[in-house]
Amino acid sequence: MRILIANDDGIYSPGIALLAEVASQFGDVRIVAPDVEMSSAAHSITASRPLSYKPTPIKNFEAYRVNGTPADCVALGAYHWDKVDIVLSGINLGSNLGNAMWHSGTLAAAKQAVLLGMRGIALSAPVTWSEPNFEVLQPAVERVLKLLVSTPELSLINVNFPAEEPKGFCWTRQSVRHYDGKVIPGEDPMGRSHFWFTVTPVEVTEEGTDRWAVEQGYVSMTPLRLDLTNESELIDARSKYALD
Repeated sequence: MRILIANDDGIYSPGIALLAEVASQFGDVRIVAPDVEMSSAAHSITASRPLSYKPTPIKNFEAYRVNGTPADCVALGAYHWDKVDIVLSGINLGSNLGNAMWHSGTLAAAKQAVLLGMRGIALSAPVTWSEPNFEVLQPAVERVLKLLVSTPELSLINVNFPAEEPKGFCWTRQSVRHYDGKVIPGEDPMGRSHFWFTVTPVEVTEEGTDRWAVEQGYVSMTPLRLDLTNESELIDARSKYALD
C-alpha cells in the first residue's frame, strides 16, 4: 500500500513526523507538505504561479516540501508517485471540529485525495498551552489507522483526538453551531488600525457530534462526503416551485 502524507502545519511539524512513523506499519510512506504553515488555507489551490517540489528528508522518510497549499501538496504528491492508495493529513496542531471543517487545510488535503480518486483521512489534536502529547496519543493513532486504512468503504474521514489519553472511540456526525461573530478593533505599535475576529457559540454542543465526543475525552471519527447537496430542500423546492 502506498500512503501519501500531507498537512497544513508545514513540513517540519512534529505531528507529521509521528503520523509517518505510525503509518509506516501499514505501507510505504512518502511525505509531501507545505514549506511553511498554511493553517486555515481551506481548499485553495495555487493557479497564478508555478510550484516547487524539493526533497526534504524527515526521519529517514522520503519527503518533499512544496511552496503551496495542502491541496497543492496532494496533487503534486500524486503526480510524482503513481498509484497512491490513501492520503493521510495531519496530525494537525489544533482540532478541526464542526464548522472548522469549512476552512481546515488539514481536511482539504484529505478532500483533495478523494477528488483525485484516492481515499483521505484527516487527523487533528487540540493545542492548549502546549503542543499535543503525541507520546500519549500514539497508541490511539495506531488503533485509528489500523481500522481506517483497511476499511475501503470509508472514503473520507475526519478524525479528532482529545487532549489527553482517550477514554475510547466514537463514530460521530459534524457539529454545526451558529456563532455570534465579533470584530475587535485595535492598533499596532505604529498606530495603524488592525482587527481581530472572534466568535462565541450560540447553541450548546449536541451529544453524538464530533465536538461533544472530544469534549468528553473520546476520539471522534466522522465519515464525510463531497456532495454538499441539501437533499430535503432539493425535494421540497422541486415540489413547491416547478420549473420549465
